[in-house]
Parts: sequence; C-alpha cells; structure tokens
Amino acid sequence: MKLGQKVRVCQIRDRFSSALNDKVGEMGTIQDFKMTDGSGVGVVVAFSDKTSSWFFEEELETGRR
Repeated sequence: MKLGQKVRVCQIRDRFSSALNDKVGEMGTIQDFKMTDGSGVGVVVAFSDKTSSWFFEEELETGRR
C-alpha cells in the first residue's frame, strides 16, 4: 500500500462505531500511515465526504488479488 492509492474498506476488526461501520464498502484514498499499538502500522484513509479514519491493512482491499 502506498500514499494516494485507492482502497475499499472491506471489514472493521475491533472498533464498532456506527459512523465507522458505515464506511464498510466505501472507496477512499490512502492519506497517511500511523503506528497503532506498537506492533503494527495503521493506514489513514480519506473519503469523498471529507472524513478520514485509520484502518488496519487487513481491513482494506486494494483491488489487487
């Protein structure tokens, strides 16, 4: 995954807010990366509605399979 790449949210692993659950299936653009709990890297995704949130890599699809 790289900055500017388009991704689709395919699942939400742990965080269950209704606003975040609404993002499942939506396309967004990778905006940044962040350290999560010290054992991984999160991906910050920006959406067309001007919101953004971070996700674990396994929660996202890149279109490549």
